[in-house]
Amino acid sequence: MTPALSTPTLTGMDVITRHESAVRSYVRAWPIVFEKAHGAWMYDADGRAYLDFFAGAGALNYGHNNPRLKEALIDHLSGDYVTHGLDMATRTKVQFLETLHRIVLEPRGLDYRVMFTGPTGTNAVEAALKLARLATGRDDVVHFSNSFHGMSLGSLAVTSNPVKRAGAGVTLTDTVMASFDDDGIRFLREFFTTAEEYGRRLPAAVIVETVQGEGGVNIASDSWLRQVRHLCTAHGVILIVDDIQMGCGRTGSFFSFEPSGIVPDLVTLSKSISGYGLPMALVLLKPELDVFTPGQHNGTFRGNNAAFATATVALETYWKSETFIQSVDRKNSLATEQLQEQLVGHPDISAIRSKGLVFGISCTDGPTASRIAAQAFDTGLLVETCGSRGEVVKLLPPLTITDDELTQGLDRLAKACILTAQGAA
Repeated sequence: MTPALSTPTLTGMDVITRHESAVRSYVRAWPIVFEKAHGAWMYDADGRAYLDFFAGAGALNYGHNNPRLKEALIDHLSGDYVTHGLDMATRTKVQFLETLHRIVLEPRGLDYRVMFTGPTGTNAVEAALKLARLATGRDDVVHFSNSFHGMSLGSLAVTSNPVKRAGAGVTLTDTVMASFDDDGIRFLREFFTTAEEYGRRLPAAVIVETVQGEGGVNIASDSWLRQVRHLCTAHGVILIVDDIQMGCGRTGSFFSFEPSGIVPDLVTLSKSISGYGLPMALVLLKPELDVFTPGQHNGTFRGNNAAFATATVALETYWKSETFIQSVDRKNSLATEQLQEQLVGHPDISAIRSKGLVFGISCTDGPTASRIAAQAFDTGLLVETCGSRGEVVKLLPPLTITDDELTQGLDRLAKACILTAQGAA
């Protein structure tokens, strides 16, 4: 009798390679199986620790498995409260809406209604674009060079990255791109003025990220943002601020646009609004733009009540006072000083950009940035690259990171930069 052949045991990475789609990306940069995570740390199946300066692409501003938020989630589940509720009224949704108004909107003098969309950021962007077009009766939306707003068709149309746009497989229309600089202001002024002079249609909206995360940590000045707001107001164009990655404190204030003093007509939020990394997205809209009829825009998972529960506790825990923001500002100063000391003058580094706890380390080219990120991984630090050519190393440490962890991570980054330079020599 011929003995049966044994099937080789597949490793975790073998399973991923064999069964997951080729579209996977982050697992290629970090080809290990992660098992646990807490705070600013992730641990692989062998117990090796990695400092996480990626933070779920900005979805984990309060760190992994934040104890206060985990307790709220466990209480919600163990209490048999509603988990899936579409847009039904639930106890948990009422608590979230009341808390958001009391702690975030009212103190800032913001009169916004809240629209719950599908569970991810691109769903919020799609809803905002539809609202702007429905409210104005116009089609075009202006976006900016190096912009990124999501991966569904409407969001891709206002995203400038050609590789991501090509993934649509169809022509993306009804958008106009302006430069993310002073030339963009001049373009908007001329576009709006000549459209009115010659009877052409104005755009429905302008959509902007105050800090372009995917685009390379490009930071709009407060003055620039005020000029965009002024032009939109003067010509009846709706201003949308995409705060999906840079909101919820990432730049040092709850909303990234606060220091400029502007009030957008529509604001999109996702990623860290749930606090725990649970799917949740919403649009904040001025009352006069609340023009959808019931059900005109919907989504099966727009009522993620577990996310409402953790979001409520995140707001109560971190946003009742200025203490949390003061800690973010202090950590920005600490990190910026250390980055300047360690990286200024490095042959592969051309610029360091920061706001709050987002940092962009601009390298000479994309391959160099990728090598630095790979070396960082080898030293036990998770970072990603961004920018139009992948030439920027982006740091998004949790806002709750300790000073010691922040210093450790930056030391590992500096070591990665040194090893990269040595390898190229």
